[in-house]
Amino acid sequence: MRGVFSLLGLVVVLALIGLLVRKQMAPTVLPSPVGAASAPATGTARQQSQQIQQDVRKAVEGAMQQPRPMPEDNP
Repeated sequence: MRGVFSLLGLVVVLALIGLLVRKQMAPTVLPSPVGAASAPATGTARQQSQQIQQDVRKAVEGAMQQPRPMPEDNP
């Protein structure tokens, strides 16, 4: 009886691993970057790369310009 449960447990674990492997190996669609959805895909790869770098740089600079919340000093 103990051997039957062990074998059944092993089969269940192998089935779960098989499902996870199949899900992992399925082709996935990568989401497009935020700026790429609004901009048309024209130009060379270098131009597109530079445009993406500029968009990211602007986003980082915009985030850096926002004031940081200061904690309240309560004595």
